[in-house]
Amino acid sequence: MKKEEFKEFVKKNPSLIKYVKSNDMTWQKFYEMYDLYGEDENVWKDYINKNEPQNNNEKNAVKAGVAGLTLSEVVNWFKNVDLDGLKEGIGNVQRVLGVVQDFSKKDGNSSEKPTYKPRPLYKHFED
Repeated sequence: MKKEEFKEFVKKNPSLIKYVKSNDMTWQKFYEMYDLYGEDENVWKDYINKNEPQNNNEKNAVKAGVAGLTLSEVVNWFKNVDLDGLKEGIGNVQRVLGVVQDFSKKDGNSSEKPTYKPRPLYKHFED
């Protein structure tokens, strides 16, 4: 089963994934190379980076990251957020929304029509 062997080969060499994600190669082309040449290092030397660290801490950091960011990068980003500036910006947005609501209330009150009350069915012309 060449297909299963290829899957195991990809699991051993996860650096192939980045070439597929960046649209430099396709899984079909990689499979054809594997089918023709097997695991020959000369064929795969351009795609497999042997110096790439593959320890568990880095794998866990990538899994915990958001959109490619590690957890520590996200925490550092939040540390650098200016809370006073953020609070001021939220206050400005609230004031703008208040002004918009005031305008919508004034326009709504001036153009209000008297509410329609249907005549009861049992009444005829002012009975």
